[in-house]
Amino acid sequence: MTCHLEVKSKYGHQKKISDTTEFKELTKKDAEIQLSHELEKLLLTTANEKERYEIEFAGYKKLFQQFLLGTGPSVQWDKIEPLPSDAIKKSWLNHPGSIKISLNKLVVVKLNGGLRSSVIVPRSRFLPVKKTSDLLLVKSNLYSMQNGYLVMSPLRAFPTVPLVKLGDNHFSKVQEFLRRFASIPDMLELDHLTVSGDVTFGRNVSLKGTVIIIANHGDRIDIPPGSILENKIVSGNLRILDH
Repeated sequence: MTCHLEVKSKYGHQKKISDTTEFKELTKKDAEIQLSHELEKLLLTTANEKERYEIEFAGYKKLFQQFLLGTGPSVQWDKIEPLPSDAIKKSWLNHPGSIKISLNKLVVVKLNGGLRSSVIVPRSRFLPVKKTSDLLLVKSNLYSMQNGYLVMSPLRAFPTVPLVKLGDNHFSKVQEFLRRFASIPDMLELDHLTVSGDVTFGRNVSLKGTVIIIANHGDRIDIPPGSILENKIVSGNLRILDH
């Protein structure tokens, strides 16, 4: 196993790991600047998410009102005549030719209507999965199944869902997403996760608080199995190779 870690500054400095006070101060300053930028992005994202939810709720409210007030087509069951007693003969089942003739005489009645407005599924029965970021949340231990419902795990201390942002260049496709996770991390104590660049996760990784992982262009970060990342910013190049 070969590990090489280097820290790159926004201002261009690059140093190998050492115990010098100067290096520690520069690293701390870089982390604070990077965290500040990510928090600014987080605030902007929150505003966009709120606007999207308001639009979705307004559309749902309009659709629900149409369902309550609208008058759709109804079936007049008293005008449907029952089948004659000799309409179905069991002896026909043994003669494929007779079955074909019967099917040709079959009358198909099509009822036109708004299926979307007639089939009502409670929001609590499903969670929207539009991106791999949503898929990561659903597959994690944040949720458990109870009586056919996905509910927040009772082991999570607070009921809010963490904000997860996965880079589009490496996590947009489901196949690529699954390849980068040896197993889904423990996210019970996660608040915010941002992953950008060529990043992979080993088994039994635990994410807590705010975790930001950024692999610059040409670099790669392999999170080792069993890692516990709590309020951390990970950047640079960390490779784990088979010996």
